[in-house]
Amino acid sequence: MSAIRCACGDSASFNAIKVVDISTVSLSFFRFAPGWARFWAFAMMGLARPAMARVEGIGFWKLCGSGTGEGFTPVPNTEVYAILASWPDLETAQRQTSGARIFNRYRDHAIEDWTVFLTPTSVRGAWSGVTPFEAEQPAQKGPVAALTRATVKPRAALRFWRRVPDISEVIGLDENVVFKIGIGEVPLLHQVTFSIWPDTSAMADLARADGPHARAIKAVRAGDWFQEELYARFHVAGCDGTWDGKPPLQHIGLS
Repeated sequence: MSAIRCACGDSASFNAIKVVDISTVSLSFFRFAPGWARFWAFAMMGLARPAMARVEGIGFWKLCGSGTGEGFTPVPNTEVYAILASWPDLETAQRQTSGARIFNRYRDHAIEDWTVFLTPTSVRGAWSGVTPFEAEQPAQKGPVAALTRATVKPRAALRFWRRVPDISEVIGLDENVVFKIGIGEVPLLHQVTFSIWPDTSAMADLARADGPHARAIKAVRAGDWFQEELYARFHVAGCDGTWDGKPPLQHIGLS
């Protein structure tokens, strides 16, 4: 594995520069009950940053909110928040997401949580000015995940979000999608889409189809809507916890 330098976090005041061998990415989702717990989760979007930067072994990380409906909307969903992080290996990722104090604080306030562990197989683009993951192995058989992240130019935000409902509907109706959600650091301008598929061919079918997804990509390219963009694919290495009361990947052999 090769070492890369990456900025950790969202704020320059906490962006310690670390050298890590990145081989595993964790994406943890937390669901909060109405009332105080949701207020706490919202406040932690800022307050959790110092603690995240101090987690041993962590590389690149982001605190994210989520969208309503299928998740791919600009309207915030105050029920669900996420933590994305990179780690030197799967063992460290599993140990820290289950044992680090900041992750357990989220878990103590949440009514449900689920973490998926990912190995990057292809990465193109940048997030906050850095390449956050390094692809270290070719694609494997079995479940795969796709993550896209974009910073939308303010002048293009309205046109971009007009396209999203159609894309969201297509993905929501696709029976091949095992799991899907939209998250992001800043509503309207920062958008992350994350989806899990049973295999690479099922994921490729959506990309090849001549529908809202393909037309949106063409519009993005023609209109130069994004200030920054990242496209990453992963092998799904494992998961822990439940979502909607059950392990979401159990029916494809992961739990």
